[in-house]
Amino acid sequence: MGRRTEPKLTSRERLARGLRYTAVGPVDVTRGVVGISVHSAESAAAAARRRYREAPAARQELAQEAAAVKQVVSELPAALQDARTAAHRRHRRLWVFGGLGLAAVVGGAVAFSIVRRSMQPEPSPLPPSVEVAPKP
Repeated sequence: MGRRTEPKLTSRERLARGLRYTAVGPVDVTRGVVGISVHSAESAAAAARRRYREAPAARQELAQEAAAVKQVVSELPAALQDARTAAHRRHRRLWVFGGLGLAAVVGGAVAFSIVRRSMQPEPSPLPPSVEVAPKP
């Protein structure tokens, strides 16, 4: 009942099996890398074919974008003038918010130092129970 049906391996067979399983790992890794490379090459080729087919539509889209850019460039001087007038308001607003931020930081530092001081115990009015002076 408890007999093994497999014969014992010889040293040579054991060595061959170990080398075979040791070699299988790098082979699988190499096969995986090659498979991924082939798949990415196929994907790149498909994307190139798709771009080639869609080239006329892309040219038309680029022409529309170029017209939009020309329109924006023609409106640029008016936009710059508006930005200059708004910059004065932004500058004042920056100082106000900067001052508020600085006040918040200073208030936090003061509160932290007060809380820190209040958490330290006061020294005891009683003399120490252990002699402090070192023995000669």
